[in-house]
Amino acid sequence: MDASAHLQFKPLSVDDIHWVKQFLVHNPSRTCDMTVGGIFLWADYFHYSAAVHRNTLFILGVTEDNTAIPAFSIPVGELPLSDSVSILREYCHTHNIPLTFSAVPQSMVDPLLQLGATNVSELTDWADYLYDANALATFAGKKLMKKRNHVNRFMADHPDAVFAPLTSESIPLILEFYNHQPLPQGKSETAWFDRRETIDMLHHLSQFGFYGAMLSTPEQGVVAFTLGEIIDDTLYVHIEKMDHSVTGSGETICRNFAALMLRNNPALRFINREDASGDEGLRRAKLAYNPVDILPKFNVQF
Repeated sequence: MDASAHLQFKPLSVDDIHWVKQFLVHNPSRTCDMTVGGIFLWADYFHYSAAVHRNTLFILGVTEDNTAIPAFSIPVGELPLSDSVSILREYCHTHNIPLTFSAVPQSMVDPLLQLGATNVSELTDWADYLYDANALATFAGKKLMKKRNHVNRFMADHPDAVFAPLTSESIPLILEFYNHQPLPQGKSETAWFDRRETIDMLHHLSQFGFYGAMLSTPEQGVVAFTLGEIIDDTLYVHIEKMDHSVTGSGETICRNFAALMLRNNPALRFINREDASGDEGLRRAKLAYNPVDILPKFNVQF
């Protein structure tokens, strides 16, 4: 029996988070795709299913730029990459599909080429935006002066505002707030999916195990909330929602959450605020926070 016969892929659900999480410490980069949020918030959209063989996690889904093309994530676990690729080649041959990896971080492109990959294409809409944790926790310096001014404006307008860690008791307030924040007309399919998955995640927050925080004012109640996870030295901010009519609410929750996470996790060095998913407005907003790096991703085909 060839090794690929051991790959019995099964669709992922929130009930799988507890065992998938143990493999994610092997994430080969700081991109967001191999995190709890990157996998499980998007499991339905990318049709993710998973299998484990020789203590290595294999994920099968579709490419990030074309949901009609089957693709694998970079396997993570104890197997050397060469063994994992060999197993997937056998699997693809048996199932008569091409071997394609999607959301491949730059550091893994050359290793895949050395193993026989023949085509590499950049996923320009899906690059992650990476920030210095200290910079986001303070908004110090000229480049973040506008962000700092927005926070000052918010605090001047709302001197009694409260920033607090998110708890299970907060969830009904968060849901009530978010359900009254309609998406603007013309938003992409991924934006609508993100909204649906955010609501579903809030109903299963204990299983995701995210850190979270909320910002509220006496007059309006909740005006912003955020959720993320930490792997190694990086905070991945998976969700950040705010009332755009409240000036400075987004900047304030961004800064305060970064400061809270850094205070509680002194080894934190970076914050990944994820990709813009092809949304030009979101791309400009991410650039305005002065990223220290933009992490490209690729489709790699054999």
